[in-house]
Amino acid sequence: MKIAVIGAGIIGVTTAYELSRDGHDVTVMERCGAAAEEASFANAGIVAPGMPNREVSPIFSRPTPIRLSWPISAHELAWFWKWRRARRLDRHRASQAQRQSLASYSRERLHHITADLKLDYERSEGLLMLLRSEQDSKMVQPGLQLMREAGRDFKELSAPDVRKLEPALSPDTPFFGAIQLIDAEVANCRQFALLLKNESQRCGVKFEFNTEVTHISSAGGVTLTVAGETGARPFDAAVICAGTDSARLLGPLGIRLALAAVHGYSISAPIREPLNAPRSGVIDRRHQVAITRLGNRVRVSGLAELGGVPGRNRADALQTLYRVLHDWFPGAAKLSSGVQEWKGARPMLPDGAPVVGASGVPGLWLNLGHGASGWALSCGSARVLADLMAGRPPDLDVNAFGIERLGR
Repeated sequence: MKIAVIGAGIIGVTTAYELSRDGHDVTVMERCGAAAEEASFANAGIVAPGMPNREVSPIFSRPTPIRLSWPISAHELAWFWKWRRARRLDRHRASQAQRQSLASYSRERLHHITADLKLDYERSEGLLMLLRSEQDSKMVQPGLQLMREAGRDFKELSAPDVRKLEPALSPDTPFFGAIQLIDAEVANCRQFALLLKNESQRCGVKFEFNTEVTHISSAGGVTLTVAGETGARPFDAAVICAGTDSARLLGPLGIRLALAAVHGYSISAPIREPLNAPRSGVIDRRHQVAITRLGNRVRVSGLAELGGVPGRNRADALQTLYRVLHDWFPGAAKLSSGVQEWKGARPMLPDGAPVVGASGVPGLWLNLGHGASGWALSCGSARVLADLMAGRPPDLDVNAFGIERLGR
């Protein structure tokens, strides 16, 4: 088939690659000037089949999983209350278990692609979730039980055992212990996306950058209207992987998804002293901040912000990242110059799960709404979608990721 993929983030690039492997004629259209320029640009880099999350917190307690920032729209407030309802224990546990299955499958697919194409993208094994107090350890137990039920491999470690794995941890910051996620890893998402884009081009995939799709029509097949072009382009099928732009494209077709841009922050800095830097990755559970090593850089990322001004960074959010880095790895990074501060929008649905599959409009398919888990779910979601488009049963149950669950 002649297929258009709209969006060249990590989801769009992996989707294009899997479709090209199946023999399709694939064209990727991206409004930015290069691949992985938005949500995939400077994320934490964590690939984990599952990790324990905190349960519902009071709305304005600190820290909260999602912070509300002014100005905030009526759509974002409505989304927030839907998200709050979805996090009730019974529904949240079921949703997280389904995402863990997809993440595990995605990691297997990532390793297959990496080995097959011999890709090198600043990858390291292992991840530690640091627990500052015994109370933190108690609060994470429901998540650990969920991991046990899913068959995830992890260890509960004491502070001395943790320091053996990450000897650069500051001796001045006391902590209770950590959860070692055995089957997790850290890797450079954007670097992988760019390498896979190049491999996809060698397989015949066409990438068109600075190309904005303004309208999709389903009358007599899928046709796309591109900004600056007079005629519409016909395709046998199209896949929407357009992140925050997806809602604008789908609305005129009667597909209204409760997508919201939940912004995350990161700082990336050159390593000053390798012995003072993490070997792989750690997560400060209390502050929901990850510190990861990506080659010769340290990246500190986290926080989740709803509302606010998209192009404006919150000073207090960035200061939290710097403070957490200083707590755990003081002196690891050169912070006087060469620091990259980033804020990225991560489109997310209230229940936290992506939509992967048919849209209900003939010829139009969806692979979107992965939120902060895009890197962890990308390769699996892409393979699942390619199988569905080919009429083959995927290797795992994907009913939980269909658009039908959203009540359309």
